[in-house]
Amino acid sequence: MMKRFKWFLGSIMGLVALLLVLQTIASERIEVVELHTLNELGEEVTTRLWVVDDDGYQYLRVGATGSDWFTRLQANNEFDVTRNDRRYTYTAELREEKSLGINALMQEKYTWGDTFFAIMTGSREGSIPVELHLAN
Repeated sequence: MMKRFKWFLGSIMGLVALLLVLQTIASERIEVVELHTLNELGEEVTTRLWVVDDDGYQYLRVGATGSDWFTRLQANNEFDVTRNDRRYTYTAELREEKSLGINALMQEKYTWGDTFFAIMTGSREGSIPVELHLAN
């Protein structure tokens, strides 16, 4: 009985480790930008995110249920993004009407990684494209 339990526990731990490795590979193998936002204490928090370009704008994407980085982004008027080792200050415009198009661009760029995260999180339905505008 104890042998089966150890085997079961080892199998679960192995599966969790495999999922963590897959998550890292899926999220970091193609271009990743760094979003720099401020928390409620005014401290900078850096989040690594995927980005796509469309019609002259850069887009991030937040899931329908939101995220901590998105909450921080909305709490401040401006934020920074580092892309290709260059850091710029931006403002954001939510472009829900572009959701299908941005999802398709993310799928095209990030391929199986995007599919992996869609499976893990439930889907991309309701995701919100965040259009970046250079701050003046």
